[in-house]
Amino acid sequence: MVAGTFYPADAAELRQTVLSFLAAAETDRAEEAPKAIVAPHAGYIYSGPIAGSAYAQLAARAGEISRVVLLGPSHRVPFTGLAYSAAESFLTPLGAVPVDQEAFEAVRDLPQVHCDEAPFEGEHCLEVQLPFLQLSLQEFHIVPFLVGTADTEEVAQVVARLWGGNETLILVSSDLSHYLDYEHAVTLDAETSRAIEDLRPEAIAPAQACGRIPLGGLLHEAKRRGLTARTLDLRNSGDTAGPRDQVVGYGAYAFEPVKY
Repeated sequence: MVAGTFYPADAAELRQTVLSFLAAAETDRAEEAPKAIVAPHAGYIYSGPIAGSAYAQLAARAGEISRVVLLGPSHRVPFTGLAYSAAESFLTPLGAVPVDQEAFEAVRDLPQVHCDEAPFEGEHCLEVQLPFLQLSLQEFHIVPFLVGTADTEEVAQVVARLWGGNETLILVSSDLSHYLDYEHAVTLDAETSRAIEDLRPEAIAPAQACGRIPLGGLLHEAKRRGLTARTLDLRNSGDTAGPRDQVVGYGAYAFEPVKY
């Protein structure tokens, strides 16, 4: 676990921290919770407020969502395709989060999908999402994937097979620009947000989002299914807890059916 580094290791402190982010989220909550969200994955002191803006949207479906398909980029181990773990659960100080191992049966035949434990060792991008899920939902399982070198279409194929119904939430973990000065980061992250809202994965360069590939897969499938993307929050570490000479960008986004 990365508890104690990216987020508090003490369960009571962690609970209080996450609940404070959820309570402070200044988002325009929809009547129905989104089908998919994008949330950042940095240390909570930096990205927690922005992540709270995404998870606050789930209140309307807190008791309905029972499965979360979770995708994020591999930061430590390079590999090709999408990796899943044979673990039966993932742990946080708030308890165990069960993995829906049966869900992997739907994608095991895809050549880009394979079981590989190595990328999960020490990886933070999925783990930091779990306390937010634990305090936003009720009973749920996760279907976690780390994404290495892959095509947008390969990720979209996995997302499509696991799309499910109202019981399934799609969650992509990604930060935005890295280590630019404040003004340049604001400009570039605004461009990235426009590309996300326009569902144009081809307009997002590697330097614009570390989770560009899983994000691209979601954008591809969201466009195919007629969803719209909405920016909930867009800030960077210079706005939350860091200096402004080298900042990291964070965005929160919701994907919803078109309203007529």
